[in-house]
Amino acid sequence: MEIEKLQTIDAKTLMNKEIQEIQFIVDDFLPQGLQILAGKAKAGKSWLLLSLCLCVASGKTYWNRNTKQGVVLYLCLEDSENRLQARLGELTDEPPPCLYFATTVKNLSDGLTNQIENFIKDHPDTVLVIIDTLQKVRGSVNDANPYASDYKDIGQLKLVADKYSIAMVVVQHLRKQFDNDPHSMVSGSTGLLGAADGSYVLIRNPEGNGTAKLHIRGRDVEEQVLTVHFDKESMVWNYVSSDTPEQEQFNHDSMIPLLLSFLQKKKSFHGTASELVALLKADCGMVVKGNVLTRKLQQYQAQLAEKGIHYNKTRTGAKREIHLSFSDNDGDDDDDGVLGS
Repeated sequence: MEIEKLQTIDAKTLMNKEIQEIQFIVDDFLPQGLQILAGKAKAGKSWLLLSLCLCVASGKTYWNRNTKQGVVLYLCLEDSENRLQARLGELTDEPPPCLYFATTVKNLSDGLTNQIENFIKDHPDTVLVIIDTLQKVRGSVNDANPYASDYKDIGQLKLVADKYSIAMVVVQHLRKQFDNDPHSMVSGSTGLLGAADGSYVLIRNPEGNGTAKLHIRGRDVEEQVLTVHFDKESMVWNYVSSDTPEQEQFNHDSMIPLLLSFLQKKKSFHGTASELVALLKADCGMVVKGNVLTRKLQQYQAQLAEKGIHYNKTRTGAKREIHLSFSDNDGDDDDDGVLGS
């Protein structure tokens, strides 16, 4: 039997290949791919997700972040239509027509992925699918090899998310055992998070004041720790503040003052990363590799904007260019630090 050859691509061709960038359903918060949302029972995960679904389906901002409007499918497998109707009534008087619910589905070994794909084919503008909860769609688990079972189940769902470039959020519970790393508290083996693109862990304040920390980690989103508060009057989770590690990194990154000084004098830059590296070295002695500089510009985009530095990138054929501009009027606006839903 002839062995099929490996399909390979060389590094130069890959670097010059036109590949669609990762799309965010909620800017800098929820990218396409398979994400896991975990929290204890009754922590408020369903309220958070329903509010998210309404914002995406309506094209409204979520925690003051832009959303990619489209069809949303919410598989509420622990709820009834009565409960869903009541929750919708708490959150909106005008539910969007492109938000769909299902309370019963097949499991993963019995055709769930086909059901989801058929829905997407009938609704090609689908951008978000929620599965609440993972346990409700799992078949039998191989107790002898739980890692393999977890990886396989999440892998099946990730294939669908990747195939249609949508975001899929799967709800899971937390272990009772405490861990200094909240992501390690997600119930299941390491295969669960290993197969997923990201994890969101909601941990409520034990003092019972309605606040919680949302810990975010993923392949395509910067690691974040957000403080959020549940408003019992509106039944909405509101953003309060960010305790993101990136902010601390930004504040202590020696590159930032040098870049700011350079742009205060030049006002703008348009060119390749290599050209910018050369100019920075000549201007202030900064030594940095082009790929590192580009990655930091992307990582710190929001923080740079607060300093008046605006960054974007374009591509023409095989040439990728960086665009930077400085405005000393930006970043001076007052910010009360509290964002609505």
